[in-house]
Amino acid sequence: MKSSKILLVDDDEDILDLLEYNLTKEGYLVQTALNGKKAIEVANEFLPDLIIMDVMMPEMDGIETCGEIRKNKLLSNTIITFLTARGEDYSQIAGYEAGADDYITKPIKPKVLFSKIKGLLRRGNIEAELVEETASMKIDREKYIVLQKGVEISLPKKEFELLALLMSRPNNVFTREKIFASVWGDDIVVGDRTIDVHIRKLREKIGDDYIKTVKGVGYKFVEIES
Repeated sequence: MKSSKILLVDDDEDILDLLEYNLTKEGYLVQTALNGKKAIEVANEFLPDLIIMDVMMPEMDGIETCGEIRKNKLLSNTIITFLTARGEDYSQIAGYEAGADDYITKPIKPKVLFSKIKGLLRRGNIEAELVEETASMKIDREKYIVLQKGVEISLPKKEFELLALLMSRPNNVFTREKIFASVWGDDIVVGDRTIDVHIRKLREKIGDDYIKTVKGVGYKFVEIES
């Protein structure tokens, strides 16, 4: 079985050494970076399956680094999670807006962290089942491609999964609880505004008319007639 590749980014060498040692023992291929600029260089060459990154770092903070990494289409499937002592809502929202998939708050026990890593990688490796297609939108889960009227749109992983979920049943209203469970998983705790942030980013890229808000319930995908 192919070993998953993990990039660890933190300005604390002791944390990097500890995580690298234990993750390597678990069979993962691991590389490290002490700052954001180096992380971008390593990520572009290493093409990791998962990046675990601190927010507060020299040279370039984690949020800015995440945004730069998401510009590389080869890293569109890479899962990015922040490992940080900061738990403020604004920090989490900024992370999700930059394209992060998850947010882990320090301190966390190694066994819990490794279990979370396995869960993130497992969800990232699930085989795509279908190509969802409407008159003006096509989403291929296996190839990780979104085409709007024939034009390819690049989406971060969570935005892609959110759009795929909504498109799986056009005009069906998905509750916020269903979206959380399907896209983030029941075992991941995220902020109350997480869905709102991702919906807003999706609308910026595909247009406001495709995703409708059902107040007090959730969201639905609506096909637009040509």
